[in-house]
Amino acid sequence: MPIDKELDIDLGELAYVPSTGVTKVIEVPVVDATPANIKGYGHIVETDPEKFPIEIVRWPAQGTRPVDANSGDQGGVTEGIFEFWWKGDTLYARNNAVGDSYLFAWSKLPEEAKTSGPANPRDKVLIWRANYHPDGGQLFFPTRPDSKGFLVPLALPGDDVTPKKFVAYRCCMGKGIYIHPNIWHGAVVSLDDQSQILDRQGRVHARVSVNFVEEFGCYLSIAL
Repeated sequence: MPIDKELDIDLGELAYVPSTGVTKVIEVPVVDATPANIKGYGHIVETDPEKFPIEIVRWPAQGTRPVDANSGDQGGVTEGIFEFWWKGDTLYARNNAVGDSYLFAWSKLPEEAKTSGPANPRDKVLIWRANYHPDGGQLFFPTRPDSKGFLVPLALPGDDVTPKKFVAYRCCMGKGIYIHPNIWHGAVVSLDDQSQILDRQGRVHARVSVNFVEEFGCYLSIAL
């Protein structure tokens, strides 16, 4: 079922300008997310996403003196609707929880990808970056019962991250995913042409990123 309103993205206000210009792809394995295989990355969320606890990490000390125990973790949680819209061969998104817009991915090399018009058929997605949040966890839960779900590539913490450390978790059947702080996550990829996903995360919203194109000369390729 289509979403009633059109997602209008101002390309001049993207949180990140996409990196392009390579042809190499690294295939990412895809698994159906289960409580067992997502252990260490986070949890499956089945009901009551509004009540699921979001981990908040205390602000790090700058020296040997510790941050006071009753401070540094009081930013709380923000939430909002994460909107996703495939246009042509391009996946756009807007996270209303933090006020950012993105060009997340393409279903073919970006030089060949259409960036407007109705969504085209697709069998894969190419992702150019990922990030993690050191300040808190993040929860994704579809708002529509008829949603096909979503995919999200995840990797365990560490600044030595590489494309081959990612696994794409598929989440369907009205379930969501919660990921711990410091877990690398690539673009959330809607399996619908248009979708709305509840996003809950730490309000500070610090991001540490990896750019696959600039650092490794490749895109992550995920079969849909």
